[in-house]
Amino acid sequence: MAQTNEFAHRMARKTIKLVDESGYPVAGKEIALNLVNHKFLFGCGIFDAIEVANRNVPADRLAFQENKLEMFLDVFNSATLPFYWGTFEPEKGKPRTNELKTAAQWLKERNVTVKGHPLCWHTVTAPWLMDMSNEEILKAQFARIEREVSDFKGLIDMWDVINEVVIMPIFDKYDNGITRISKDLGRVGIIKEMFAKTREFNPGATLLLNDFNTSINYEILIDGCLQAGISIDAIGIQSHQHQGYWGREKLEEVLDRFSHFGLPIHFTENTLTSGHLMPPDIEDLNDYQIPEWPSTPEFEERQAKEVEEMYSILFKHPLVEAITTWSFSDDGAWLGAPAGFVRKDNSPKLSYEVLKKLIKSDWSTNVKCKTDSYGIVSFEGILGEYDLVCGDKKVNFTLDKDAETIQLTI
Repeated sequence: MAQTNEFAHRMARKTIKLVDESGYPVAGKEIALNLVNHKFLFGCGIFDAIEVANRNVPADRLAFQENKLEMFLDVFNSATLPFYWGTFEPEKGKPRTNELKTAAQWLKERNVTVKGHPLCWHTVTAPWLMDMSNEEILKAQFARIEREVSDFKGLIDMWDVINEVVIMPIFDKYDNGITRISKDLGRVGIIKEMFAKTREFNPGATLLLNDFNTSINYEILIDGCLQAGISIDAIGIQSHQHQGYWGREKLEEVLDRFSHFGLPIHFTENTLTSGHLMPPDIEDLNDYQIPEWPSTPEFEERQAKEVEEMYSILFKHPLVEAITTWSFSDDGAWLGAPAGFVRKDNSPKLSYEVLKKLIKSDWSTNVKCKTDSYGIVSFEGILGEYDLVCGDKKVNFTLDKDAETIQLTI
């Protein structure tokens, strides 16, 4: 990739001393240094991994899903799996733990960082909470966090702890247990409780507060949380753009406002469609339900340009650590929108090719160099995991901001 200052925060210089198994320097040898996994998290909501990992669908469906996951794995290193309480545990005491564990394990084995979404949310929550008192609902929510966070520790060490709290206590589409307890505890109160409980059972996990509301209300809420001593590891920003691309100006304005906290920023749910735009008068995106929402060549070009610009703006920003596009495929995409990188038949759109080039080529490091007479070589590259290849031998190492010389044995 071009060595430009705009990506300096994504790069580091490293000196390596290469020795053989006897400890002698490997001198004057040609080596290749290849980035194999970014530190930056490029992800998707990839719920399809559940079917592939569990192999519990008909053969033709399984082959189709395996092809989809192959394309996903060729570009992305991060995945979000669904923990909506209402679908994870529709019947009290019968959670889908094994299915989700199998999927998380399958992804981890393929070097994918997995995030669970979400532990607490007022939508798609367990219907059986409605039979309980508020005190019992809170206890059940705590027990759920203890169970999921403990069961998945080591497989999932990143969680959207609580989702969409700005609207949570005033949510009025339908009654639900979580809105009830959020009214009792208040916004900051419920966040504090959920973060503390999650931290208790996985102290080293990365914990996010996540919201679609990017107004000052979310800023005030984050500020209130920090004032209350809540340890938020990353700010989650949803960016479902069914009604049109935010554009550079809004993106940079949002980044500027949420950077004031000095916390890492994750774009957790990104949507850019390759079809017509949802009418601007729709207030709740869920209210737009149509039988067909086609992807068209013209709009696929627009989507590719938007993906390229948006990802480039975010990758340049020093506080952004992750971008998750919500739907990898149009097949089963939220609201039926043509929001994926691949079409319903698994054929790649232009946006897939554009993003693949950015991640695997423009923002990658693949260099060849020669060790000196002491077996030493220095290089500069994008942060992440590398393979060092010398002849028929290969060794893996991580390039981080630590400037110390490392010794590798081949």
